[in-house]
Amino acid sequence: MKSLVDHLSQYAAYHRDPRNIASHFIGIPLIVVAVAVLLSRPEWSMGGAWLSPAVLVSLASAWFYLRLELRLGVLMTVLLGLSVWAGHALAQQSTLVWLGSGVAMFVIGWAIQFVGHHYEGRKPAFVDDVTGLIVGPLFVVAELAFMLGMRHELKEQIEARAGGVRVNRKNAAA
Repeated sequence: MKSLVDHLSQYAAYHRDPRNIASHFIGIPLIVVAVAVLLSRPEWSMGGAWLSPAVLVSLASAWFYLRLELRLGVLMTVLLGLSVWAGHALAQQSTLVWLGSGVAMFVIGWAIQFVGHHYEGRKPAFVDDVTGLIVGPLFVVAELAFMLGMRHELKEQIEARAGGVRVNRKNAAA
């Protein structure tokens, strides 16, 4: 299994332009919540608890993150739980509200992602490796930690492999 540094370095190689990284702070959370919303139906009640495809996908994702690293894994599990909670709340609304909000967030999130990748001048990471879809949310959380002055060693390891953050001069005027 690839390590945390392996996954984040591979993903970071596609995300070195700060405008692209900034777009991911908006686009990826929208996509994650959208997926939770859209997978929150059907829903089953089991002994007072509820279960849905969103819960199952989140549990599998949490397991992936926890296996990479406990600290980031716990944080990702909490964030996934909040996304599933939001999805559950929207799934209780009318079909129009549930489906409309889920699809709208999904489309807007991906549109923002593709704008960011225009600035990057490079295709999204998941095009070459589908694991980019699960690493993306972790990348956003790691980048936030770096911006807050945390996880210096992890940042250095990633930048040693992927390079530092820099504006793509080819698309700087865009």
